[in-house]
Amino acid sequence: MQVVSISSLKGGVGKTSVTLGLASAALNQGISTLVIDLDPHADATTGLGVEPGTTAPIGELLRRPRKGGLDEIVSRSAWTLRQHRRHPQRQARLDVAQGSALTGFYDRPDLRPRDLRRLAKLLESSNNYDLVLIDCPPSLSGLTRMAWFASDGVVLVAEPSLFSVAGTERSLRALELFRKEFSTHLRTVGVVANRYREASPEHAFRLSELRGMFGERLLSPVIPEVPAWQQIQGAAHAVHHWPGEDIQGTATLFDELLGSVRSSLETH
Repeated sequence: MQVVSISSLKGGVGKTSVTLGLASAALNQGISTLVIDLDPHADATTGLGVEPGTTAPIGELLRRPRKGGLDEIVSRSAWTLRQHRRHPQRQARLDVAQGSALTGFYDRPDLRPRDLRRLAKLLESSNNYDLVLIDCPPSLSGLTRMAWFASDGVVLVAEPSLFSVAGTERSLRALELFRKEFSTHLRTVGVVANRYREASPEHAFRLSELRGMFGERLLSPVIPEVPAWQQIQGAAHAVHHWPGEDIQGTATLFDELLGSVRSSLETH
């Protein structure tokens, strides 16, 4: 089982959108996947078509781990049924550990090491998935550190803008400090350049800057800005299930990106 945190220390760069795109690619490829929504805003839960309150949220289990195992609180994503209708031969599951404001209890910088291990302990009880994607909050407080502690690798999301590029560099430094502090083998899988506008000179300049700063750590492909993305998420659809040639082109890019992420974890 590969466990990957999707992180950014700056909000508004499309971190949840990348999480959902990778989840859509995993379902399309028949990879059984769990999305853990650690962001108190719970946008990934909504985008995956899960009604709040259908099961206990992940925050409740983190606070009271003796109340049950992870497998007892996951919800099936609404995307799964649509995928099985389109491709009956693919019976992979896509489940969600629901986000909620309850997780905010741990979104503080002073968590004890035993608290940082809570999510890792929960994941040890589950073997139903090939891939776990953790949607982290846009901060370096307790929840993000808890996710990193439970993960094999971290994917950092950046958009081609001045502040996001600088924030991504700070994120890499934070990962290095985290590895040293906990003597962990956590890997930096790479940086995803998201919301790229090819016609923008500023975006072209910042993308070149990202390539110069991060080299091979800049994952391929670059994900373009998708005008219909908010509509897709609002309808709680997988990008692979949305009609239109331009959208299907983006879906193919997420297939490639998922391949890059999984390959990076396998080769280290």
